[in-house]
Amino acid sequence: MKVTVPIDGDRKVTYLEQLKEYKPCLPEMDGNTAMFVLDLQDHHKCGVTRILQTGTGKRSFYRNIVIEDAAGNVEMLTARCSVAGKLRYISKRDVPPFPLDFHEPDVLNITRYEEGKAPEPVLGAIVKQNGKQVSGEISVTPGTPLTMEIFLNEKSAPIYGLLVNYMHVTDTGKQQETIILNGCSVDTYLFDNFVTSDGDTLTAKFKAFKFPDTSYVQFKGTVTVCLDKCQGVQCSNGQIAYGRKRRSISSGSDANKVYEVSLTTFIKVDYEDGQNANAEDVLALLRNLKVANQRLGDMDGTPATVAEHTAKNVLVYQDPLVLSKASTLTSSLLLLISLLLLFK
Repeated sequence: MKVTVPIDGDRKVTYLEQLKEYKPCLPEMDGNTAMFVLDLQDHHKCGVTRILQTGTGKRSFYRNIVIEDAAGNVEMLTARCSVAGKLRYISKRDVPPFPLDFHEPDVLNITRYEEGKAPEPVLGAIVKQNGKQVSGEISVTPGTPLTMEIFLNEKSAPIYGLLVNYMHVTDTGKQQETIILNGCSVDTYLFDNFVTSDGDTLTAKFKAFKFPDTSYVQFKGTVTVCLDKCQGVQCSNGQIAYGRKRRSISSGSDANKVYEVSLTTFIKVDYEDGQNANAEDVLALLRNLKVANQRLGDMDGTPATVAEHTAKNVLVYQDPLVLSKASTLTSSLLLLISLLLLFK
């Protein structure tokens, strides 16, 4: 998706929201014209939001762009792109014949027919410190208490509800860790479960942390959008995460799920002058997250060596003693069979 922004009149600079100084996503300048090139195949790279309509397969992409003038005034515009879903084949079926005694009425009463269409949901994700928004333009120090909010805009809020299914955190490069899996936090000390009072705004408290090679931390989330409100998820600590005011728990997927949204937000985390970059409490945040990810099981398809994650979001630890006894029993049986075959 290419977006062209004329830099004329009082316009001074343009950039993607939250990414004013993030070089990989700055526009290409050609005279007085700025052009953003947004990759829809890798939409997380520059924070493009993707909306998938689960019933039709239609995909929509949008990104907020900021324009500043010489006086510091800000103008916001939204770039959008839609891609139709794949065509569905119509299957032919046998229709039973009308009964022999069928008679069409001479007079038909035609009732009034109305059709309405709900708006496509618009989501936002922001990070706050002490109630004030933090973005990729302002640095926070590792260990700072923060709050993430994922919300619907005013037009969408009366119609839809939200549920965060998955969330990953990356260094915008090769390093990536899971912080939300199947609706539940992997490490509640670092990143708490999302909770809600109305189903329209989800909040989660967390501590700022950083990867060794970059100051930017990217959060990539997958959010389910439901009609009215989404069902909550019961996590291993007994907490109902991301859910409804009602405490009913769904055993399967939400029947009223209508959209799946993939969104991204950035924060900038860096050390202050004089702060020890090797402080144990700072390094422990990322280290503990890595350990929690290892407990979820190996992602290459091999069995988990420390723990396995069940469908009920409960970490099940394997007992080494039990495994050792099982191995010993198997070896003994194989030896006994070999001896029987040898002396037969």
